[in-house]
Amino acid sequence: MMRWRSLTWRLVGIAVLLVAVTSILIATATTLAMRANLNAQLDKEIRTTLDRVSDAPRVPAGQTAGPLPDGERIGPPLGTITLQGTGAGWTRGTVVVEVNGATFGAAVTLSDEQLAAFADVTDDSPETLNVPDLPRYRVLAKTTRDGERVLVGMTTEEVDGTLSDLVQWEMLATVLGVLLAATAGSFVVRRQLQPLNDVADTAHRVAEQPLASGEIDLTDRVPEHLTDERTEVGRVGAALNTLLAHVESSLDARHRSEQQVRQFVGDASHELRTPLATIKGYAELARRRPDDAAGVLAALDKVEAESGRMTTLVEDLLLLARLDSGRPLDSAPVDLTRLLLEAVADARVLSPTHQWRLDLPAESVTVLGDEQRLHQVVTNLLTNARKYTPADTTVTARARPGEITIMDDGPGFAPELADTAFERFVRGDEARNRAGGVGLGLSLVKAIMEAHGGTVELSSRPGETRFTLRFPTHR
Repeated sequence: MMRWRSLTWRLVGIAVLLVAVTSILIATATTLAMRANLNAQLDKEIRTTLDRVSDAPRVPAGQTAGPLPDGERIGPPLGTITLQGTGAGWTRGTVVVEVNGATFGAAVTLSDEQLAAFADVTDDSPETLNVPDLPRYRVLAKTTRDGERVLVGMTTEEVDGTLSDLVQWEMLATVLGVLLAATAGSFVVRRQLQPLNDVADTAHRVAEQPLASGEIDLTDRVPEHLTDERTEVGRVGAALNTLLAHVESSLDARHRSEQQVRQFVGDASHELRTPLATIKGYAELARRRPDDAAGVLAALDKVEAESGRMTTLVEDLLLLARLDSGRPLDSAPVDLTRLLLEAVADARVLSPTHQWRLDLPAESVTVLGDEQRLHQVVTNLLTNARKYTPADTTVTARARPGEITIMDDGPGFAPELADTAFERFVRGDEARNRAGGVGLGLSLVKAIMEAHGGTVELSSRPGETRFTLRFPTHR
């Protein structure tokens, strides 16, 4: 049952049905046209015979005609009916029959029952009648000048036989046409739908691959010759390839995200384990030497420092988690010029050995955003420049409408770190020296700017490192 529901068999069935209907319509039209033509020829012959019979001498009933000279027939053709009568009815009727193998012709008188079959025949209108004990006849009546009515009828056996043969041949041709259409249609449709089957095979192969977890390899694609968008199958193939490419990129992004989460959890655990281990060690030291007041105070100072470091790390992690979850930030006008003035003033106090410069326009630069978070962005960038550049490095903070630039003339980022500078827990020191921080500063910069609908770009080379913050335009 399911086989007949397939597109192949439905198309073949429709083609066969169309061939069958077309053949039947053609056969019907041909048969009707042939019958009309044959009846017209028969009517013409009947009219000719009627004119001849109405002018010929009457043959008495039962009289036998003489021999046919040179094979020619005298009077009407064999099987022809002739009737004579008046307006009141037919009084005399004969039919020409063969005698002794067509050597003689004889006019046989019709019975009253047979004459009654012609009672309703009108003049000048050919009709087809069934006469008792005789074949079907095509008849035509005429009234002569002296008021006598004459009727001539000819048998339709030849016409009926021709039409019967024609119908049989038409039926045979229709059956052969349907069989040929079914065979050829099945072959042609299967061949034309093979590209669609190839596309379906590609989809099945992809569907059988495990896509739930891990790295996914979706290299299987619909062949290029099946992606011509000028054809229906080509549009399906091209759409499937586009879908597979989108799924592959999405799965790759998911896998990278999973790897980043694992790395993030591992790095966070590592960063938290260090201060926890330090706190535990100094706490045990203080407990073992309760009489050493100086040692206890030193241990408590260390515990306090590590607790503060751990608190900062946890707060940064929570902020990243909130930003990743899409939690909206405050949106209010923020004066970037004042923000840079304050941030650079703080940086001068923390690192007086650096050269701090401001490049601000005459008018204030204002954007919509969260002032606290934007202050954190600028502070992180200035801190990054302060920690990773030598003394006497010039750091410039510039503000322009919709843009902030922080640049320095220090040694710049190492080439292998420039592309991953904004990833989490990425630091320039491979040994994870705690003096360099935990590697979340630039990650927070990127996350906060994206939460504001903005972007951050890094360009770095020896002698110039530039961070460019661009904010969306609000009208």
